This record gives sequence, structure tokens and C-alpha cells, in this order.
Amino acid sequence: MSTPFIDRRAGPGISGFLHTPSRANGATIVLTHGAGANCNSKLLIEISEACAAAGFIVLRFDLPFRQARPHGPPFFGSAAKDREGLRRAVTLMKERLSGPVFLGGHSYGGRQASMLVAEDAQLVSGLLLLSYPLHPPRKPDELRTSHFPKLTTPAFFVHGTRDPFGSIDEMKAALKLIPGPTALLAAEGAGHELLSKKSDTQLTDRIVIEFQEFFSQQL
Repeated sequence: MSTPFIDRRAGPGISGFLHTPSRANGATIVLTHGAGANCNSKLLIEISEACAAAGFIVLRFDLPFRQARPHGPPFFGSAAKDREGLRRAVTLMKERLSGPVFLGGHSYGGRQASMLVAEDAQLVSGLLLLSYPLHPPRKPDELRTSHFPKLTTPAFFVHGTRDPFGSIDEMKAALKLIPGPTALLAAEGAGHELLSKKSDTQLTDRIVIEFQEFFSQQL
């Protein structure tokens, strides 16, 4: 079950939905979207529902750039504000709940989450990174990995084998730059959106199961 979640106190406003499990496992996941989507994307809804079914409290929310305009990519120079939005969402969950808090997102949202945590390793217990945008399509030399050597927080990556933002081999090579614990789940046949037009509960369930298994070894 999800309910609207809005907080307009000082700092980046938070607007999204809170998924509350029927039987909580004590952990929380803060999850956000990619550059061309919002928190109501098919991927975020289905991942959030699968995580909640496994006992996680999940906050899926819109980044500040998406709250400022309903369509279009992030504003030029808005990434720092988007990272502050992520920090704000994590802080709110920590104020309300006890237990470990994880941070993640799809594509751009996941990239900003990883950049934030590279600068503040104690912010969250771990990262869930869906379709990390390793490089722009057809531009493999423009790697977005400059912060990877500072990333010590455990990170779980999910990446499609047909993702134009990076191949599985490229992802494996990039993850070697990260000093912290990592895991990579390769979604066979999936593109950047990971899910097809039809629901793929097999993939979402696998993501949650392997995510839990990875972090059971880290916490």
C-alpha cells in the first residue's frame, strides 16, 4: 500500500509516495527516478511494491528538478540541488524511523545518489543503483566514474544486457574502480528501462532477493 508523502519544510521539498509493508523488516529504501521520468515511472512503482512486499518501507519521490517542471531533462547546473533533495529525503526517513536506510535510483537518480554517498559515506547503509548511466549512448569514452574511487559504501547495481549506456563488460570494469563492496545483477535482454511494457515480477523479485542477500553480508 502506498500513500502520498509531502514535506515542505525548509530545504528541498519532498513530494512522493510512501510504501508501508504489512510486516516491516526494519529497513527503509529511499528511491528516485531518471532524467526523463518521475517517481510514478513503471520501474519505480514495481520495484517499490516488490521491496514493500519483502518488508521494506519505501519512499519513492520526485527530485527537485522534476518538482520544478513536469517534463524535460534536469536543468543545467541543477545536479547539486538534486543531491540535496536526496539528502533531505534520507534525513526525513532517519528522523521518522529507526533501522538501516538505503538510497537508490534509476539512471540519473542513481548517479546522483552515488555521487552524494561518495562524499558522505555515513549517510546511508547502502546503495541500490538501477541502470547506472555509465556513459552516454555511443560515447564510451565519456565515462561517469570520476567519483567511483571515493565510493566506500556498499553498492548493488542492476544493469540490462542491452543497455546502451554501458555494456555488462564495461560495468564490470568500472566497478573495479570502487573500493567498497559491490555486486552486479545482469538483467538478460533488458534495456535501460529494465522492465518491458508488461510487468516483469520475475525480475523485480530477483532484484529484491539478491539485494537482500548482498546486504545481509554487509550489515
